[in-house]
Amino acid sequence: MKKRQEFSLEEINPLESIEQWEDDVLERYPTPGTPAKAKEEFRNYDNPARDTVKEFYRLNHKYQTYEFVQEKKKDFLQFNRRELPVWEAMDFLNTLVDDSDPDIELDQLQHLLQTAEAIRADGHPDWFVLTGFIHDLGKVLCLFGEPQWAVVGDTFPVGCKFSDKIVYPEFFSENPDAYNDRYNTKYGVYEEGCGLSNVSLSWGHDEYMYQIMKDYMPEPSLYMIRYHSFYAQHRENAYDYLLNDHDREMFEWVKKFNPYDLYSKSPTPPVLEELKPYYQELIEKYLPKTIKL
Repeated sequence: MKKRQEFSLEEINPLESIEQWEDDVLERYPTPGTPAKAKEEFRNYDNPARDTVKEFYRLNHKYQTYEFVQEKKKDFLQFNRRELPVWEAMDFLNTLVDDSDPDIELDQLQHLLQTAEAIRADGHPDWFVLTGFIHDLGKVLCLFGEPQWAVVGDTFPVGCKFSDKIVYPEFFSENPDAYNDRYNTKYGVYEEGCGLSNVSLSWGHDEYMYQIMKDYMPEPSLYMIRYHSFYAQHRENAYDYLLNDHDREMFEWVKKFNPYDLYSKSPTPPVLEELKPYYQELIEKYLPKTIKL
């Protein structure tokens, strides 16, 4: 039996909080109309927080191998850790404390409500609103002791050559798959146009939440949940050769969701007591009484 890989505390939690990753994404993909930093400027400016994020991505790119992803699926997709009503699962997520968000002192649930309320305000279908509310619930992986870099971070295909469009591609030099002839070619273990349902992406909250929700939510919602951190594709179009036509059609929904995911933060907290009945109704409409984590 293969020994489980052990990580130091510094390797498990390189970030002060997982919100640092989201702040970093916003710097790379700022609000439309705001000029983006050139890649070299983005990488080189003197900022201690940037060094922390770089270490996060170094670890992410070093350890997210094809084999690592398969092991995580085998472990977590047994869903044998907890069984909770959805709202209790949201409360469980809320025990993930963020002490370092420099802009807004809101908890996880408030952030998700802001995303969902922005979607609702624009008149989208109720399943789209619910998607905004639940899309990050998979971050409960942190509460099961998972390293931050195996919970959040830009996702990317494993089992084929790493694209230079992925953030900090230089750190893939530490990933053993980069030297494995089975995995380091353009297509690797895949075929052109094979479809993303046949492709393994790096492990994190996106895939975990998709697997929890795949029997309940509409297909566009499932694409939003599963691929919302796949910036190398929905922003950079780096893996179009693996997509099939159905993926391309569904990715229009992922692109529609992305601005709400990135740009809906506000310092004004939503009033939970007023909103809870509406979201409870949506949960009851689409989801089972309990979900297994």
